[in-house]
Amino acid sequence: MPGAGGGSVRTHEINRRLAAQGFDVTVLTTRYPGWRERFQDGVHYVPIGFGRGSNRLTRLIGYIVRLPYEVHKRRSATELVVEDFFAPFSTMAAPLWTNRPTIGVVQWLHAAEKARQYKLPLQWIERLGVRTHSRLIAVSEGISERLKEVNPALHVDVIGNGVDPGIWDTTPHVGQDVLFVGRLEVGHKGLDLLLQAWAEIRGRIDGKLLIAGTGPDEERFRASIDDAGLSGSVQMLGWLAGEEKIQALSNARLLVVPSRHETFGLVAIDALAAGTPVIAFDIPCLREIIPPGVGWLVEAFKVEQFAHQIVRSYGQDGLEEVAARGRKFAAGYSWDALAGMQAGAYRTALAELRNPQSRAHHAERA
Repeated sequence: MPGAGGGSVRTHEINRRLAAQGFDVTVLTTRYPGWRERFQDGVHYVPIGFGRGSNRLTRLIGYIVRLPYEVHKRRSATELVVEDFFAPFSTMAAPLWTNRPTIGVVQWLHAAEKARQYKLPLQWIERLGVRTHSRLIAVSEGISERLKEVNPALHVDVIGNGVDPGIWDTTPHVGQDVLFVGRLEVGHKGLDLLLQAWAEIRGRIDGKLLIAGTGPDEERFRASIDDAGLSGSVQMLGWLAGEEKIQALSNARLLVVPSRHETFGLVAIDALAAGTPVIAFDIPCLREIIPPGVGWLVEAFKVEQFAHQIVRSYGQDGLEEVAARGRKFAAGYSWDALAGMQAGAYRTALAELRNPQSRAHHAERA
């Protein structure tokens, strides 16, 4: 849907490459205003639910209620079911009801945080669901470790995210502004922490703070900017995609990622590929994709340190060298290579899940 985040980007980039390899891919997704069933880049998208999907709650409820029926309806034409974990409780324990070989793809594992937000025991649904799976694909080692803590018998393939190929056509240069790109979810993305940091350093650097994205907390965030007296130094760009997003990443001097939790950090890899150094909090998953020399990790949620790092990095000599190292590192994240790895994981899972003896042997080795 318009404004969807990095998880949806990954799903499409992998699936369109699988379709080009000859896979027949159908994606059952939520409804949203203006939804329509369609083929896009060889992938069949079927929004399911009830009505227009005009808000998050109706989208979620409609999807949950309809999903088992829609899967059952397509069962005879389906060899492998892929459960792509989704908010707020990650998994519907698909292996229990699909009646087909089933593997999970885990880009998202934040039920504990959502449980605190909504005051519901969502983390227990997540834990029980993870235990129904025998094979999963995780986008980072950090997610893999957390999954195995819940279910030690799991086989987990770690297959990360890739860089938008169009980014390689850009010419890196040292820009003027500091950029944030992501869904506007204040708690998850740490936007409140970012504004606190920016308030400490306004006037100490020449550029503005640019905010690219949309999301459920957009109005709240805009109000926070006004309340903090930062409207003159913070500019909202709205949702960017394609060439607009690439140019924003390329034109920025620094990318900031103030997230409280992430599963991968796709925008950070895209920024490195565009030649823009990254500043982020030192949290699992992000530390995997921001090694020393291509950006800076700050002790988690220390606003003052984050603010000072922006000032130091902004005025640092040799940002061109940092950018060059970042591009070299990001070159290892190729969607084509990652799609090949995922195809291999699907084929292996299908062979194993069809063969009970193979599953038993895997469980003994685990």
